[in-house]
Amino acid sequence: MATILKPDICVIGAGSGGLSVAAAAAAFGVPVVLIEKGKMGGDCLNYGCVPSKAMIAAGRRAHQMRNADPFGIASVEPDIDFRKVNAHIHSVISAIAPNDSVERFTALGVRVIREEARFKDRRTVIAGDAEIRARRFVVATGSSPLVPPIPGLDEVDYLTNETIFERTRRAGHLVIIGGGPIGIELAQAHRRLGCEVTVVEASSALGKDDPELAAIVLARLRDEGITIREKTKVVRVERRGKTIVRVHVETQSGSETIDGTHLLVAAGRAANVETLDLGKAGIAFDRKGIKVSDKLRTTNRRVYAIGDVAGGLQFTHVANYHAGLVIRALLFRLPAREDPAIIPWITFTDPELAHVGLNEADAMKQYKGRIRVLRWPYAENDRAQAERETTGFIKLVTDRRGRLLGATIVGANAGEMINMWALAIAKKLTMRDVAGYVSPYPTTSEIGKRAAIAYFSDATRKPSVRRVVRFLRFFG
Repeated sequence: MATILKPDICVIGAGSGGLSVAAAAAAFGVPVVLIEKGKMGGDCLNYGCVPSKAMIAAGRRAHQMRNADPFGIASVEPDIDFRKVNAHIHSVISAIAPNDSVERFTALGVRVIREEARFKDRRTVIAGDAEIRARRFVVATGSSPLVPPIPGLDEVDYLTNETIFERTRRAGHLVIIGGGPIGIELAQAHRRLGCEVTVVEASSALGKDDPELAAIVLARLRDEGITIREKTKVVRVERRGKTIVRVHVETQSGSETIDGTHLLVAAGRAANVETLDLGKAGIAFDRKGIKVSDKLRTTNRRVYAIGDVAGGLQFTHVANYHAGLVIRALLFRLPAREDPAIIPWITFTDPELAHVGLNEADAMKQYKGRIRVLRWPYAENDRAQAERETTGFIKLVTDRRGRLLGATIVGANAGEMINMWALAIAKKLTMRDVAGYVSPYPTTSEIGKRAAIAYFSDATRKPSVRRVVRFLRFFG
């Protein structure tokens, strides 16, 4: 006989977004049921953000050892033990895992059910022997690696982000299908850890980013010995002997083959909707995910969808942002609408590539060319010179009145620096606002203020203003 549960909120999926909703609701004393069929913590903790950044950190240490000469320290070729690298990755996961554990959430007052969830009807979910009839449901089932229908792929052993972090032996030649952020990040990490790496991309690598800044990242990867094949379509794969995977590709100049020892598929993500029986609940969805309003409500008024499964930007911080909006709506009846324009994103390569708001091309279209583009290079920054991290620049896009429309940074610590610009976008700050704050010296973040000051360069062409500028420079 089924156990009938009638919580206020039922959350399906214990990834970042689902856990945030459950924890917040429980903190306010709201009865919550949380359902998860896989690992607590979801993709981010177990297969995505956490293990990838741990591997990237290991690769960075190896790269620094090889390139210490400019600092007066002898460069050495590191002795890399891939099994210990793997242990490092999993120790980081283990350190974070208690925060996402069943035990912690049970202690918070959340009823955790470790079963697969499916809708029975518009107001009921089945999970194991439990039948949940909640006031509201939040679907936060995330996404999984998209495996494209490449002939022969089902006949070879291939890796995805869900399996690559289990490897304890170094790949001889890793061939990566997909030149997006996941593929590019893992390409550089593996290359720095001693693997030969080839990236195959059907379009342009890092194609969703500003091409001017993405080109700097791709140039660095190529300098480090990574082969990046753009405008190259994979048409077939096959096993050759016991250790070789042969990838057949088509380029603008004809057909070729690429032989590798291992194959990583990093060709995008697919929303996890297959087993939910969404049709029984009257929830509309398509291949991108569940269709939601700007309030994250589905076509069933009782059900919300957040994070990757909602079909928008697929980042952990987006899932957390969505969770906050849903909590405001469910617990406090406050108006809360998603604003995709304020979402930043980062590619954690070296140099890092970070962005928020409109890029130059989109701003040009939206504002019909009435924009200003401001730049300032790392090479003109004293801290960057001291650290020998002079590759890159900041690029700000404003309207004609100086309001910030978008910011993109390529260079060292760009991911940390984009925080300020995400705040500036969210609060609709102007270049006058940015130019007016005091930036501590010496920090690389100063490049942003210098770019903002450059907005006023047109005004300095007036003789009266030039005299003031010369005065300030003399005494500044």
